[in-house]
This record gives sequence, C-alpha cells and structure tokens, in this order.
Amino acid sequence: MRFALALLPILALAACNGGDKAAGGNGSAPVQAAAPVAGVPAPAGKQWADVVEKTKDNGFRQGNPNAPIKLVEYGSRMCPFCAQFGTTGVGPLREKYIATGKVSYEYRDFLIHGAPDLALALLNQCVPTDAFFPMLDQIYAGTDAFNQKIMALQQTNPQVLDQIQQMPPPQAAAGFAQALGMVDYMKQRGLPEAQAKACLADQKQIETIAKVNADGANVYGVNSTPTFFINGQKTDVNTWADLEPLLQKAGAR
Repeated sequence: MRFALALLPILALAACNGGDKAAGGNGSAPVQAAAPVAGVPAPAGKQWADVVEKTKDNGFRQGNPNAPIKLVEYGSRMCPFCAQFGTTGVGPLREKYIATGKVSYEYRDFLIHGAPDLALALLNQCVPTDAFFPMLDQIYAGTDAFNQKIMALQQTNPQVLDQIQQMPPPQAAAGFAQALGMVDYMKQRGLPEAQAKACLADQKQIETIAKVNADGANVYGVNSTPTFFINGQKTDVNTWADLEPLLQKAGAR
C-alpha cells in the first residue's frame, strides 16, 4: 500500500473547521432524543478513563467499550479548534460522562494539515496505548506553539519550509518534527529520541494512519476538524458547548 495522503497546505489554519460547520457537512442529521441511560461501574481498581484500547477502525477509545453512547472524534493535532476542544472540552467529557460508563470516546486521525499532523499522529501513537490520551492532551497543549513556529519559519526561513514541503509526506513529517521541535517536545515528556525517530519512519504505521484518514473522508464524509459522531451519526457541531447537549439528548444525562 502506497502512502496516498496529499500534503495539504500548512498555513491555512482556519481550514481545520472547514469554514462551514453550520452546514453540517455530508450526512449530518439531528441526534435523536433518547431516554436517560444507566451508569455502569468501572472494573475493580480502575476508572473508566483508564480503560483505553485500539479499535478495529484503528482509532483509540477511552472508557466503557460497551457504553450505550459512543462518541467518535475525527481530529487534527495542528488544528486550533481541535486543540480548544482538547484543552477545554475533554475534561468535562471525562468527568461527567466517560466516568459514569455511559459514554465512550474514540479519537481518529484526520490529517487536515498534512505532514505536520502526520508527524504528531506518529509520535502520539509511539507511546503505550494506555498513555495515548494523556499524551494527546499534552500535544494539544502545545498546538499553538507548533503553529507559531510554522509562522516564524515562514517569515524568517521560508526556504526550509519549501524544502520540507517538496519531500514525500513521510519524509516531510520527519522534517517538520525536527524543524518544529516536536521530537524534543516528546523527549521532554518521556519518549526517547531514538524511539521517536523510529516511529516517524514506521511505514506500516504511516499506512495505517493514512487509511484512517482516507476512510474518514471517503466512508464517513469527514471534511473538517473536529468532526463528531454520536452512535454513528454525524453531528454539525465542533465545540464542547454545542456537543454536550447532544450527548444529553442521546441519554447521557
């Protein structure tokens, strides 16, 4: 399988929400009202937020795998809108809904900013599965800094960006990881540099992430980030303030 993801423009950061989320994209529809669902206790000695596994769709799911309400996010780690949800919305999601066993939360990659997103996806998935979400939280805490570094490079050393953008996406991902300090960022958070570089070159993982991205676009009609699905139904919202009422409507109240 060849890596088929095109290297998308990296400076059009507003593109991550598509500029048209109110329209809902392809296939969105109102979430159907449901009766309240009962909570489920976590396994002995654990909290549901500690239960993490990779899914058959190659996403990462946190919470009760049999939760009656299944939330899926297609996200981009370089997207400011995703970072806003990751830094302000995921906390209450976990505390109020995942912790009860009523809601599970699955994260899938949608690389709307191309090679920089690919770099962060590979580095995030380089950690053990149970550390995926804590590391995702930390990566989103650094999104603004990574974007500022891109802007600074564009102003002070645009030839570096031009050279990286001319590379095939896998090599470009490694180039951005170095140029934007992503490897050092992960190293400071416990991921050895040698391991990080090996993960950036992992062709099998690159192909897996590319397939998740392609399925998001071609199977599920994703064209912007963040895009949320509740029990398989695409929503037309991209903030926690708008998402929470839909979860409650689905029975998570």
